[in-house]
Amino acid sequence: MTRVRNTALAIVPTLFLAVFFLYPVATLIGRGLGSDIGRLGEVVTGGRFLRIIWFTLWQAFASTVLTVALAAPLTWAVANRRFPGRRLVRVLVTVPFVLPTVVVGGAWIALADRLGLADGSIRIRHTVWAILLAHAFFNIAVIVRSVGGYWSRLDRRPEEAARTLGARPWQVFVEVTFPRIRTALLSAVSIVFLFSFTSFAIILLLGGPRRSTLETEIFRWAVTRTDISTAAALSVVQMIAVAALVLLNTRLQGRGARQTLIGDRAIAIRDGRDRLAVIAALAGSALFLGLPLALLLERSLTTGEGAWTLENYRGLAERVRLLPISGTDALLNSLSFAVAAAGIALIIGGLASLAIVHGGRFTSRLLDLGMLLPIGTSAVTLGFGVLIALDRGVLDLRGSWWIVPVTQSLIAIPFVVRSVVPVLRSIDPRMREAAATLGAPPRRVRREIDLRIGARALATGVGFAFAISLGEFGATSFVGRRSDLLTVPLAIERLLGTPGQLLRGQAMALSVVLMVVTALVVLIGDRLHPDGGGVL
Repeated sequence: MTRVRNTALAIVPTLFLAVFFLYPVATLIGRGLGSDIGRLGEVVTGGRFLRIIWFTLWQAFASTVLTVALAAPLTWAVANRRFPGRRLVRVLVTVPFVLPTVVVGGAWIALADRLGLADGSIRIRHTVWAILLAHAFFNIAVIVRSVGGYWSRLDRRPEEAARTLGARPWQVFVEVTFPRIRTALLSAVSIVFLFSFTSFAIILLLGGPRRSTLETEIFRWAVTRTDISTAAALSVVQMIAVAALVLLNTRLQGRGARQTLIGDRAIAIRDGRDRLAVIAALAGSALFLGLPLALLLERSLTTGEGAWTLENYRGLAERVRLLPISGTDALLNSLSFAVAAAGIALIIGGLASLAIVHGGRFTSRLLDLGMLLPIGTSAVTLGFGVLIALDRGVLDLRGSWWIVPVTQSLIAIPFVVRSVVPVLRSIDPRMREAAATLGAPPRRVRREIDLRIGARALATGVGFAFAISLGEFGATSFVGRRSDLLTVPLAIERLLGTPGQLLRGQAMALSVVLMVVTALVVLIGDRLHPDGGGVL
């Protein structure tokens, strides 16, 4: 009976996933393969599309290499040395990762404007370097928190033994440390590659018309050219590549010997040379991550002539050219959608987490994989699938307000599941057995033990779900095209895409507002997490 109750927990999450994710994706695949199979052949073999596919792969690879190189010093410092503000550093490095991608694009545009690199003989916008740097800025947290968190909890005795035997520092790292962190590093690298491969807003804002990837081409063919057949064919090609990347990540996580994690094993700073290395790592990372955001703030507070003013922020209450509603109304839309999406993620992700932990082995593994599938699926593909599939009968959501938060929740739910499941699995089974022996029914056991222990992790996951939904751009660019559904990321993209200092200043002001709200949510969520970590 208990097994039946636990399996029943999976019904609602499974139905939600089937209706709002699997059905739209299957519809999109059917449209791409069934309606015009010849078009799919043209996409795969056409010279122009092959160049787009090649650039998508090439920029993702280069972005990944650059991210690892820039993240390495900070990862070493956070994982191996104790210093004042160490936990705060781990929190702050996460902020760029959860920032809306249009804000990241806006920050690098502000940097280009401020340094005079957007015009003239030197141009950073619409170059590959702009894309690579923005991707590294966005993804550094994946390396620092995933690899650094794993590295900091490894037993240090093997390294100490190697040093005692006379090994030099580089030999200790190459022959002892690297083999032990290799699995975590390769897993994080595959995630960075996946995020860069499916990047949308950064390519759209910084790449320009000559720097197209599969993601931006799907958007242009579907929305700008209204060629659904070509867009669907491109989506199929992209989904095949993304599926291969997700499978690779899963295999990497399962490879290699499991290391014993025994808590934070970072040591105190040893000497002046050690202190200098930590300071250099922190200063370099602060410059790279902080400068674009600082210039974004400065640009939002100045006019085209360089005078300081709050006019850009005051103008958010008024409707401006190119926007159907004011910036304030767009912000209210974004907050409303994020609250609704986080609520859906709370219910579906919470039930799924319980089912994953308490269900049968087959149900648990299948649901665990299913709940994580949306995070490995292109947001543009997801939004496109929802748009063309949910358009008839009781599933006709095209004209409904709920189409936006439902779509955003699909991307947010994995963050709830990844936050809650490890905490629930860490509960000693003897606690539940003792409660059951004392006569507590299964419902009370879950309420008094699972819910109490997992509440903070659940709050963290919901906070991340709220932040992700608040800045979601790729899927919303399809389902939120109606004027009254305009969100802040869509408004920023429209303003940044149009020449004019006034419009750009208001875009920067909107970006700063969204950045502040997102950062506050991340800070609160990190404080609530049991181990001070998070979902990364």
